[in-house]
Amino acid sequence: AQVYTLFGKVLGTIDEAAFMMLYERLRDSASWGREDRRGALNHITTTRVAQAAEEIRSGRTVSLAAAVENEVSLDNPDPSQHRMTGPSEPEVGLSLQFALDRFAMNIHGNADSHLDTLSHVLYQGTLYNGVPADKVGVSSELSLDVARDGIVGRGVLLDIPRVEGRRWLEPGESVTGEALAAAETAQHVTVGPGDLLFVRVGHRPRRDHYGPWDAAQARAGLHPAAMQFLAERRVALLGSDGNNDTAPSVVAGVGFPVHVLAIHAMGMQLLDYLHLEALLALCEEQDRWSFMCVIAPLRLPAATG
Repeated sequence: AQVYTLFGKVLGTIDEAAFMMLYERLRDSASWGREDRRGALNHITTTRVAQAAEEIRSGRTVSLAAAVENEVSLDNPDPSQHRMTGPSEPEVGLSLQFALDRFAMNIHGNADSHLDTLSHVLYQGTLYNGVPADKVGVSSELSLDVARDGIVGRGVLLDIPRVEGRRWLEPGESVTGEALAAAETAQHVTVGPGDLLFVRVGHRPRRDHYGPWDAAQARAGLHPAAMQFLAERRVALLGSDGNNDTAPSVVAGVGFPVHVLAIHAMGMQLLDYLHLEALLALCEEQDRWSFMCVIAPLRLPAATG
């Protein structure tokens, strides 16, 4: 198999031995001690949060989340369900009634924006930092509860299609570390310690243009080797308008290598399937690619996202 990447490069699949070398190198570079449960969030210090607040200049805000969908599609076969629970029959004449409703949805998938916690990826029988796999779903250890106070920091958007004057990457294309560095140069911004990095591949506008497709089988994402770029810059969190992983996978025997490297080796939480177009428009308008970013997860103690 071959994967076509930016700048005319063609990369073959990575064998398991090479992937394990990369995994071990990234794991060793991200060691916070055996008791650590925060992982890359340790890069966000109080000083860096205060510095992130200095990014606020225009006072304008945009959401990075796509609207939750409730219709079946090729990339969302089991969408959210919404039903009204009250009142069953609105009664004319009553002075007060309350409308009540209930949502049920999968946390993970290929359509809705979501956060992957450190309890999301089980690899070789364990969670991040050797935490036993039986902690999943029954303990707040490594779960969404780790981010219960919110994740606040300096956000940086790197628009990869912009480097080549394209609207989006095609499914199967991979973003290399060289592409990330080229986007930095083109946008006059530098990714630094504690940053929340958002990598745009154009998944959402392509989906809007062509309609949904089976993104589980084909999508643009990061090449596993690009995670070395994030390790060197000491990034605290990675987000994308895709799944962050390329499909088909470029690693033999590992379906989601970027998830394994980010979450399991580096302790880095991921944001998948964001909607970055409103942010992109604002960044282009102001020619500024860094901003204060606030992520406010629900208080779901044992959740994987």
